[in-house]
Amino acid sequence: MAKHVFQTEVNELLHLIIHSLYSHKEIFLRELVSNASDAMDKLKYLTLTEDEFKNISFDPKIDITFNDAEDARSITIKDSGIGMNEEDLIEHLGTIARSGTKNFLGNLTGDAKKDSNLIGQFGVGFYSCFMVADQVEVITRKAGEEQAYRWVSDGKSGFELETATKAEPGTEVTLFLNDEGKEFANRWSISEILKKYSNHIAFPIYLEYEESTFDGEGDDKKEIKELKSEQVNDATAFWKRPKSELKKKDYQEFYKTFSNDYQDPALHIHTQAEGTLDYTTLFFVPEKAPNDLFYADYKPGVKLYVKRVFITDDEKELLPTYLRFVKGIIDSEDLPLNVSREILQQNRILDNIRKASVKKILKSFQSLAKKDKDYLKFYEQFGRPIKEGYYQDKDNRELLEKLVRFKSTKADGYTTLEDYVSRMQEDQKGIYYITGDNEATLRRSPLIEMYQKKDIEVLIADDEIDEIIIPGAAKYGDHDFKSVNRSNAGDELKKDGEADDDTEALEKEVKPFIKKLKKVLGDKVKDVKVSSRLTDSPSVLVADAEDPTFQMQEMMRAMGQMDMPDAKPILEVNLDHAILKKMKDMRKSKDFDNAAELLYEQALLLEGMKLENPAEFVKRLNDVLTKSL
Repeated sequence: MAKHVFQTEVNELLHLIIHSLYSHKEIFLRELVSNASDAMDKLKYLTLTEDEFKNISFDPKIDITFNDAEDARSITIKDSGIGMNEEDLIEHLGTIARSGTKNFLGNLTGDAKKDSNLIGQFGVGFYSCFMVADQVEVITRKAGEEQAYRWVSDGKSGFELETATKAEPGTEVTLFLNDEGKEFANRWSISEILKKYSNHIAFPIYLEYEESTFDGEGDDKKEIKELKSEQVNDATAFWKRPKSELKKKDYQEFYKTFSNDYQDPALHIHTQAEGTLDYTTLFFVPEKAPNDLFYADYKPGVKLYVKRVFITDDEKELLPTYLRFVKGIIDSEDLPLNVSREILQQNRILDNIRKASVKKILKSFQSLAKKDKDYLKFYEQFGRPIKEGYYQDKDNRELLEKLVRFKSTKADGYTTLEDYVSRMQEDQKGIYYITGDNEATLRRSPLIEMYQKKDIEVLIADDEIDEIIIPGAAKYGDHDFKSVNRSNAGDELKKDGEADDDTEALEKEVKPFIKKLKKVLGDKVKDVKVSSRLTDSPSVLVADAEDPTFQMQEMMRAMGQMDMPDAKPILEVNLDHAILKKMKDMRKSKDFDNAAELLYEQALLLEGMKLENPAEFVKRLNDVLTKSL
């Protein structure tokens, strides 16, 4: 028997499950039954589509037995599914392959580790059996292979693996129950749990038990134990049942069985379409965002069935990437059973189902948006993917633009684009926004001083992807989006010719002063200009009209584009400010250079950017303070 050590992340996960889910012990049975159902889904598909599997005797069912003897309590879950070979056992029961789960585990600390709702997001529910068992034994044989294997573990340091014998393909999991699990080794507990959590499994689940009857009377009375087997679930595809028969609680319980999530879903969308296309879809939106929402190797949440035969749960094209948080089922009556992944990506039928499904989901989000508190909870979890869709999905932009929300200088919380437009001044044409990574900093930014003075609303775009999303959308209705972070921002707010003429005349008047500022700052800036937007602040940094902003440059580098050109900012100065007035009279003084550098550095700080040399900044500041005191 070969001994194996658990991967480090498995040890962490086992510890987390055992110590965090003690009040949810019964879910171990749901997880094992769900795994058995998935295994039979996969084999059913192969027996219908692959010649080498068509001769396999396939009788899909799950058999559950138990031993209630005081010193040998156990539960066995046996399925007739696809089974596992040695490689599968090591990969699925000894390793966490997805980097998203590894990263998530690594970041869990403190109270987060006590949140039982996190475990469902791992998709590794098998390990929950160690809450109730001191030892777990798996005997399994993969369909199409002759060799069976036995996997045994105490859930602590590792597992043992050896060859075994098994007459038919499938998997048999036996839990040798500990003190925490002994309460489940009886007919009534098992039956109750299965009816609660697994009634909607599409394959029959049989519970085997002994029933005592008595024959004779008096001293001749004898107990006769008879072995019986009872089907405990409906074994019908839940999503094919008429919606009129289903209650909210039914959907909630099915979702938990289907999704490995322990919370009720925030929303469900059930569609049964007949006509040109015959299909059923059932989609759920989780209460909380899955932990891999922003990982490239996220696990798709939608399963594809054809005529109730499972096809795949690993196809990211079933819904657009911005709806990757949606979980659910698509079941088509029109697709061929042997549809390949390549055909899936080009199939007209599936493309039409996909388009209709996206519209249905987005319209459901619109209905949710009528309930402000509910939609705010949804948006705090999934607002960023919705913004991605607003940028990516031009076919549904009109729906998505009603779903995006932004903070604003004139609204508490979030505002819609429609509400922003309703508050616009009569002659205002653009929708103004400021981007950065800190809401408080943006609200105090010198860049919005002119707009506040003119009582013009500015959207506070403090999500890093707003730098891409808003320019990509370009406009809302007839109104262009206009970034106040740029050098040409607000040009259209100036009265015809007036401000431009004033600024141009002023720049000519102070040309030597501006020239000296440029010389001191050198290649730190692209240009120095007299500002027409500042009222209270002495200086501000802006991006040239065609250049990427500071935030855009930082984001691109964070995404690995290290060759991103370093676009220098423009320094705008407010000549009406007391600091600039004094600087004009000290152009030939040595203190001028320090003041010029400080103008630039304080503008950097107001942009939320890091100083290149904090020590030099502090030294300059100390020099100025010393002379002023």
